[in-house]
Amino acid sequence: MSAKDTMNLDHLVVKGARVHNLKNITVEMPRNSLVVFTGLSGSGKSSLAFDTIFAEGQRRYVESLSAYARQFLGQVDRPDVDFIEGLSPAVSIDQKSTNRNPRSTVGTITEIHDYLRLLWARIGIAYCSECR
Repeated sequence: MSAKDTMNLDHLVVKGARVHNLKNITVEMPRNSLVVFTGLSGSGKSSLAFDTIFAEGQRRYVESLSAYARQFLGQVDRPDVDFIEGLSPAVSIDQKSTNRNPRSTVGTITEIHDYLRLLWARIGIAYCSECR
């Protein structure tokens, strides 16, 4: 597959992931969608999300920086995976939060809630099911 084809993929494809307890798995996920990993404790959710997908996104980002900038960052190892296609820049939110409020959300913990509210107010398009 050419670089041009990879940029136009509508799916994120992870093939042959062998990080931690992942046993050579292959997954395909739609891009520009909310994707949720569920499963029992130890089933590989974090290994797939953080140690494979996010780690590769971070590695690619660091690799794109100049040699001068990279010297200030630690070495980012490539996850044990055959290949990943359709990977967009990635942001990770740590699973361990010091905030134990049961009403906390991702938005309040990361303090991005106010920015999202402003974004929706400025560029959002309101729809009414009755007005159409």
